[in-house]
Amino acid sequence: MPISDDVDSDILISRLAGPLEPADREAFRRAAEDALTRVPCWGEGAVYRAVAVLQRQYFVPPDDYRVGWDIQNEISSRSSKLKAAPAIAQVRYRKQER
Repeated sequence: MPISDDVDSDILISRLAGPLEPADREAFRRAAEDALTRVPCWGEGAVYRAVAVLQRQYFVPPDDYRVGWDIQNEISSRSSKLKAAPAIAQVRYRKQER
């Protein structure tokens, strides 16, 4: 990737704000913009380091329910025609000899 002098900090801030809780995104954006005013050497790495540190401060890890979510939790809460119907007899196929 070529190095560019044009660092679009707004795209970086938006990308790093994505995983944050919706209530924390605006506060993170204001803090990131404030931190970028104090970056002495404007470059991609310096901007990223200044903003990434702030993201860690605003990030709230998921609770146990979100971490333990599984597709079975989603499926078990809904009724299903396949669950309600009787089991289908198992069919065995024989290999045809030629």
